[in-house]
Amino acid sequence: MLDDRARLLLKTLIERYIADGQPVGSRTLSSAPGLELSPATIRNVMADLEGLGLIVSPHTSAGRVPTPRGYRLFVDTMLTAERGQLETPALAADQPQKVIANAAQLLSNLSSFVGVVMTQRRSSVFRHIEFLRLSERRLLLIIVAPDGDVQNRVLFTETDYSASALQEAANYLNTHFSGMAIDQVRSRLRQEVDRLRGEIATLMQAAVAAGSDAMTQAQEQVVISGERNLLAVSDFSSDMNQLRRAFDLFEQKAQLIRLLDVSSEAEGVRIYIGGESQTVPIEELSVVSAPYEVDGKVVGTLGVIGPTRMPYDRMIQIVDITSRLVSNALSQGKPAGSA
Repeated sequence: MLDDRARLLLKTLIERYIADGQPVGSRTLSSAPGLELSPATIRNVMADLEGLGLIVSPHTSAGRVPTPRGYRLFVDTMLTAERGQLETPALAADQPQKVIANAAQLLSNLSSFVGVVMTQRRSSVFRHIEFLRLSERRLLLIIVAPDGDVQNRVLFTETDYSASALQEAANYLNTHFSGMAIDQVRSRLRQEVDRLRGEIATLMQAAVAAGSDAMTQAQEQVVISGERNLLAVSDFSSDMNQLRRAFDLFEQKAQLIRLLDVSSEAEGVRIYIGGESQTVPIEELSVVSAPYEVDGKVVGTLGVIGPTRMPYDRMIQIVDITSRLVSNALSQGKPAGSA
């Protein structure tokens, strides 16, 4: 579609616009290293690029800025990002939720934009359940998943259970139901309730109901870090409507989850340009994302959300290395014998 001269000019224009944030004119391009063209020739090539929908003149400015289509051509065919060029702190193997939270903060700190991580998909299977008496008629339910993740819920009961009753209930659940999905446990308990002591049956049913809620709420949540970084980005600070829409995206999360879910189906780093489709609904936002794995199996997605005018080569490095750090930390942090 483009000859070498037009490609080089488009690449130079986009790189300059990313660096400076100002519309790029022919005079600026004529002084760019490696672009040995006269201002008149540059104007003609820019007119061709504008006709192809790759650049546009904002308002009355004599300069040009990239369109979403121009950015797409740039990131797909002109961008080179070296692996291993970025120094990052290690992510320690820990509980999955802590690894995820640390990863979101790391993405935000390295990029100076917004870090997002979709928590790994979990089954509702539990490995171990414990009860801890907090006070009269108030218990802490502790549910440990096969991957070592821990969910806690406070239970308010009508009975003041003794320590031995709590241990009896926990032992029964762990002995008979460990490794089963919570919903299966709920169904089985209904069938067995007549064989169990009334107060113990009531406690276990309450625990399973709370456990089901905990597991459901833990499914496919998005951890977000650094939203306030967008306040320092001129593209947003000068347009409160765009900024408001961006914060709505972070608040509602549903569309963000759909976007990250699509990313998990792709291999390697993916770039979504705002305005080129409904995938990213805000024209001034772009997303650089990559899936992460546990023992070679994709379990979630992470990425950076920032202005369309972002240094994509650096963002690719940040997202790529963070996905590998998360994969390593989660794989090392798995309990022995877990699947």
